[in-house]
Amino acid sequence: MKRTDVSQPVITLANLAAAVFLGEQGYSPVACAGFSLGEYAALVSAGILDAADCLRLVKARGEAMQKTSDALREASGGDAAPGMAAIVGLAPGQVESLIAQWSAAGLKDLYAANINSPKQVAVSGTAAALAEAETRFKEAGAKRVIRLQVAGPFHSPLMSDSAAAFAPVLEAVTFRDPVISIYSNVTGKKISSGAEAKKLALLQITSPVRWIEEEAAIAQAGAQACLEAGPGKVLQGLWRDSGSTIPVFAAGTVEDIGKL
Repeated sequence: MKRTDVSQPVITLANLAAAVFLGEQGYSPVACAGFSLGEYAALVSAGILDAADCLRLVKARGEAMQKTSDALREASGGDAAPGMAAIVGLAPGQVESLIAQWSAAGLKDLYAANINSPKQVAVSGTAAALAEAETRFKEAGAKRVIRLQVAGPFHSPLMSDSAAAFAPVLEAVTFRDPVISIYSNVTGKKISSGAEAKKLALLQITSPVRWIEEEAAIAQAGAQACLEAGPGKVLQGLWRDSGSTIPVFAAGTVEDIGKL
Protein backbone atom coordinates (compact mmCIF):
# COMPACT_ATOMS: atom_id res chain seq x y z
CA MET A 1 0.00 0.00 0.00
CA LYS A 2 2.99 2.33 0.33
CA ARG A 3 3.53 2.08 -3.44
CA THR A 4 1.64 4.82 -5.22
CA ASP A 5 0.75 2.55 -8.15
CA VAL A 6 -1.20 0.44 -5.64
CA SER A 7 -2.55 3.12 -3.34
CA GLN A 8 -3.94 5.48 -5.99
CA PRO A 9 -6.62 3.11 -7.36
CA VAL A 10 -7.48 1.84 -3.87
CA ILE A 11 -7.92 5.30 -2.36
CA THR A 12 -9.92 6.46 -5.37
CA LEU A 13 -12.23 3.46 -5.07
CA ALA A 14 -12.83 4.31 -1.40
CA ASN A 15 -13.56 7.94 -2.30
CA LEU A 16 -15.98 6.98 -5.07
CA ALA A 17 -17.73 4.40 -2.89
CA ALA A 18 -18.32 6.98 -0.15
CA ALA A 19 -19.70 9.47 -2.68
CA VAL A 20 -22.05 6.87 -4.18
CA PHE A 21 -23.30 5.82 -0.76
CA LEU A 22 -23.89 9.46 0.20
CA GLY A 23 -26.02 9.80 -2.94
CA GLU A 24 -28.01 6.71 -2.02
CA GLN A 25 -28.71 8.29 1.38
CA GLY A 26 -30.06 11.44 -0.25
CA TYR A 27 -27.05 13.75 -0.03
CA SER A 28 -26.48 15.84 -3.15
CA PRO A 29 -23.43 18.14 -3.27
CA VAL A 30 -23.62 21.66 -4.68
CA ALA A 31 -19.84 21.78 -5.07
CA CYS A 32 -16.83 19.52 -4.69
CA ALA A 33 -13.04 19.52 -4.44
CA GLY A 34 -10.40 16.89 -3.88
CA PHE A 35 -6.96 17.03 -2.34
CA SER A 36 -4.24 15.78 -4.72
CA LEU A 37 -5.35 12.31 -5.89
CA GLY A 38 -8.79 13.04 -4.40
CA GLU A 39 -9.37 15.52 -7.18
CA TYR A 40 -10.11 12.59 -9.52
CA ALA A 41 -13.05 11.40 -7.44
CA ALA A 42 -14.22 15.02 -7.33
CA LEU A 43 -14.12 15.10 -11.14
CA VAL A 44 -16.58 12.18 -11.09
CA SER A 45 -18.86 13.94 -8.58
CA ALA A 46 -18.82 17.03 -10.79
CA GLY A 47 -19.85 15.02 -13.85
CA ILE A 48 -16.60 15.65 -15.71
CA LEU A 49 -15.49 12.00 -15.69
CA ASP A 50 -17.33 8.73 -15.37
CA ALA A 51 -16.10 6.28 -12.74
CA ALA A 52 -14.59 3.81 -15.22
CA ASP A 53 -12.47 6.47 -16.92
CA CYS A 54 -11.48 7.86 -13.54
CA LEU A 55 -10.16 4.49 -12.39
CA ARG A 56 -8.30 3.96 -15.68
CA LEU A 57 -6.66 7.35 -15.28
CA VAL A 58 -5.59 6.91 -11.65
CA LYS A 59 -4.15 3.47 -12.48
CA ALA A 60 -2.04 4.99 -15.26
CA ARG A 61 -1.18 8.02 -13.11
CA GLY A 62 -0.05 5.81 -10.23
CA GLU A 63 2.09 3.65 -12.50
CA ALA A 64 3.76 6.68 -14.08
CA MET A 65 4.45 8.30 -10.72
CA GLN A 66 5.81 5.07 -9.22
CA LYS A 67 8.16 4.60 -12.18
CA THR A 68 9.52 8.13 -11.77
CA SER A 69 9.90 7.68 -8.01
CA ASP A 70 11.79 4.40 -8.52
CA ALA A 71 14.08 6.05 -11.08
CA LEU A 72 14.84 8.93 -8.71
CA ARG A 73 15.67 6.47 -5.94
CA GLU A 74 18.02 4.53 -8.23
CA ALA A 75 19.69 7.73 -9.38
CA SER A 76 20.48 8.59 -5.77
CA GLY A 77 22.13 5.23 -5.18
CA GLY A 78 19.06 3.34 -4.01
CA ASP A 79 19.47 3.99 -0.29
CA ALA A 80 18.22 7.54 0.20
CA ALA A 81 14.75 8.01 -1.25
CA PRO A 82 13.30 11.27 -2.51
CA GLY A 83 9.99 12.20 -0.92
CA MET A 84 8.09 14.80 1.06
CA ALA A 85 8.16 16.44 4.48
CA ALA A 86 5.62 18.51 6.40
CA ILE A 87 6.89 21.82 7.74
CA VAL A 88 4.86 22.71 10.85
CA GLY A 89 4.85 26.12 12.46
CA LEU A 90 5.87 28.36 9.55
CA ALA A 91 3.43 30.32 7.40
CA PRO A 92 3.11 29.21 3.76
CA GLY A 93 4.47 32.49 2.44
CA GLN A 94 7.51 32.16 4.68
CA VAL A 95 8.18 28.59 3.50
CA GLU A 96 7.92 29.57 -0.16
CA SER A 97 10.13 32.62 0.40
CA LEU A 98 12.81 30.58 2.16
CA ILE A 99 12.83 27.96 -0.60
CA ALA A 100 13.21 30.72 -3.21
CA GLN A 101 16.13 32.23 -1.28
CA TRP A 102 17.86 28.89 -0.78
CA SER A 103 17.35 27.87 -4.40
CA ALA A 104 18.85 31.15 -5.60
CA ALA A 105 21.83 30.45 -3.33
CA GLY A 106 22.37 26.97 -4.79
CA LEU A 107 20.14 24.49 -2.92
CA LYS A 108 18.66 22.27 -5.60
CA ASP A 109 15.56 20.10 -5.86
CA LEU A 110 13.42 21.46 -3.02
CA TYR A 111 9.86 22.63 -3.72
CA ALA A 112 6.73 23.72 -1.87
CA ALA A 113 4.27 20.96 -2.79
CA ASN A 114 1.11 21.08 -0.64
CA ILE A 115 -0.04 24.43 0.77
CA ASN A 116 -2.10 22.70 3.42
CA SER A 117 -3.01 25.28 6.05
CA PRO A 118 -1.79 28.50 7.67
CA LYS A 119 0.23 26.25 9.97
CA GLN A 120 1.58 23.60 7.59
CA VAL A 121 3.23 23.24 4.20
CA ALA A 122 4.48 19.98 2.69
CA VAL A 123 7.67 20.19 0.64
CA SER A 124 9.03 17.77 -1.95
CA GLY A 125 12.63 17.06 -2.77
CA THR A 126 15.48 14.66 -3.21
CA ALA A 127 16.80 12.91 -0.11
CA ALA A 128 19.74 15.29 0.06
CA ALA A 129 17.54 18.37 -0.33
CA LEU A 130 15.11 17.20 2.36
CA ALA A 131 17.92 16.44 4.80
CA GLU A 132 19.40 19.91 4.33
CA ALA A 133 15.96 21.54 4.44
CA GLU A 134 15.12 19.94 7.79
CA THR A 135 18.04 21.70 9.44
CA ARG A 136 17.36 25.00 7.72
CA PHE A 137 13.63 25.09 8.44
CA LYS A 138 14.21 24.35 12.12
CA GLU A 139 16.78 27.15 12.27
CA ALA A 140 14.14 29.42 10.68
CA GLY A 141 11.64 28.62 13.46
CA ALA A 142 9.72 25.55 12.32
CA LYS A 143 8.29 23.61 15.25
CA ARG A 144 8.54 20.24 13.51
CA VAL A 145 9.70 18.75 10.21
CA ILE A 146 7.97 15.43 9.59
CA ARG A 147 8.95 13.07 6.78
CA LEU A 148 5.81 11.77 5.09
CA GLN A 149 5.18 8.14 4.19
CA VAL A 150 4.83 8.67 0.45
CA ALA A 151 6.48 7.01 -2.52
CA GLY A 152 8.01 10.10 -4.11
CA PRO A 153 8.44 13.89 -4.34
CA PHE A 154 4.90 14.56 -5.55
CA HIS A 155 3.53 17.86 -6.88
CA SER A 156 6.96 19.08 -7.90
CA PRO A 157 9.00 19.42 -11.10
CA LEU A 158 10.85 16.25 -10.03
CA MET A 159 7.78 14.37 -11.33
CA SER A 160 7.99 15.80 -14.86
CA ASP A 161 8.72 12.38 -16.39
CA SER A 162 5.44 11.14 -14.89
CA ALA A 163 3.53 13.97 -16.54
CA ALA A 164 5.10 13.16 -19.91
CA ALA A 165 4.17 9.48 -19.59
CA PHE A 166 0.63 10.24 -18.39
CA ALA A 167 -0.18 12.87 -21.03
CA PRO A 168 -1.19 10.52 -23.90
CA VAL A 169 -3.39 8.44 -21.58
CA LEU A 170 -5.11 11.60 -20.34
CA GLU A 171 -5.58 12.96 -23.83
CA ALA A 172 -7.53 9.86 -24.92
CA VAL A 173 -10.21 10.35 -22.22
CA THR A 174 -13.27 12.58 -22.62
CA PHE A 175 -13.65 15.36 -20.05
CA ARG A 176 -17.15 16.85 -19.98
CA ASP A 177 -18.12 20.26 -18.64
CA PRO A 178 -18.92 20.24 -14.89
CA VAL A 179 -22.55 19.98 -13.75
CA ILE A 180 -21.73 21.33 -10.26
CA SER A 181 -18.95 23.61 -9.08
CA ILE A 182 -15.52 22.04 -8.71
CA TYR A 183 -12.31 23.70 -7.57
CA SER A 184 -8.75 23.15 -8.81
CA ASN A 185 -5.63 22.20 -6.85
CA VAL A 186 -3.46 24.06 -9.36
CA THR A 187 -5.26 27.42 -9.35
CA GLY A 188 -7.35 27.29 -6.16
CA LYS A 189 -10.25 28.51 -8.28
CA LYS A 190 -13.41 27.11 -9.87
CA ILE A 191 -12.91 24.98 -12.99
CA SER A 192 -14.99 26.35 -15.85
CA SER A 193 -14.94 23.57 -18.46
CA GLY A 194 -13.95 20.02 -19.25
CA ALA A 195 -11.12 21.29 -21.43
CA GLU A 196 -9.72 23.29 -18.53
CA ALA A 197 -10.10 20.29 -16.20
CA LYS A 198 -8.06 18.10 -18.55
CA LYS A 199 -5.29 20.70 -18.83
CA LEU A 200 -5.16 21.11 -15.05
CA ALA A 201 -5.11 17.34 -14.47
CA LEU A 202 -1.77 17.18 -16.25
CA LEU A 203 -0.34 20.27 -14.56
CA GLN A 204 -1.40 18.92 -11.16
CA ILE A 205 1.32 16.25 -11.23
CA THR A 206 4.11 18.82 -11.11
CA SER A 207 2.31 21.79 -9.49
CA PRO A 208 1.69 22.54 -5.81
CA VAL A 209 -1.71 21.82 -4.27
CA ARG A 210 -3.05 25.27 -3.32
CA TRP A 211 -5.50 23.92 -0.75
CA ILE A 212 -5.78 27.10 1.32
CA GLU A 213 -6.98 29.00 -1.75
CA GLU A 214 -9.47 26.25 -2.61
CA GLU A 215 -10.89 26.31 0.91
CA ALA A 216 -11.27 30.08 0.73
CA ALA A 217 -13.10 29.86 -2.61
CA ILE A 218 -15.46 27.18 -1.26
CA ALA A 219 -16.21 29.21 1.87
CA GLN A 220 -16.81 32.36 -0.18
CA ALA A 221 -19.31 30.47 -2.35
CA GLY A 222 -21.52 30.05 0.73
CA ALA A 223 -21.36 26.34 1.58
CA GLN A 224 -23.55 25.36 4.55
CA ALA A 225 -21.42 22.35 5.50
CA CYS A 226 -18.60 20.22 4.10
CA LEU A 227 -18.33 16.44 4.03
CA GLU A 228 -15.04 14.55 3.75
CA ALA A 229 -16.13 11.70 1.50
CA GLY A 230 -13.12 9.43 1.73
CA PRO A 231 -10.81 7.61 4.15
CA GLY A 232 -9.43 9.48 7.14
CA LYS A 233 -10.05 12.88 8.68
CA VAL A 234 -7.03 14.90 7.53
CA LEU A 235 -9.05 17.36 5.46
CA GLN A 236 -11.35 18.09 8.40
CA GLY A 237 -8.34 19.21 10.39
CA LEU A 238 -7.05 21.39 7.56
CA TRP A 239 -10.51 22.97 7.16
CA ARG A 240 -10.63 23.85 10.86
CA ASP A 241 -7.12 25.31 10.61
CA SER A 242 -8.38 27.59 7.83
CA GLY A 243 -10.45 29.46 10.42
CA SER A 244 -13.78 28.85 8.69
CA THR A 245 -16.87 28.55 10.87
CA ILE A 246 -18.59 26.31 8.30
CA PRO A 247 -18.89 22.84 9.86
CA VAL A 248 -17.14 19.84 8.34
CA PHE A 249 -18.06 16.19 8.96
CA ALA A 250 -16.54 12.77 8.33
CA ALA A 251 -18.31 10.88 5.54
CA GLY A 252 -15.86 8.17 4.62
CA THR A 253 -17.54 5.10 6.11
CA VAL A 254 -21.05 3.71 6.50
CA GLU A 255 -20.82 4.50 10.23
CA ASP A 256 -19.73 8.10 9.60
CA ILE A 257 -22.52 8.68 7.12
CA GLY A 258 -25.05 7.16 9.50
CA LYS A 259 -24.19 9.86 12.05
CA LEU A 260 -24.66 12.85 9.73
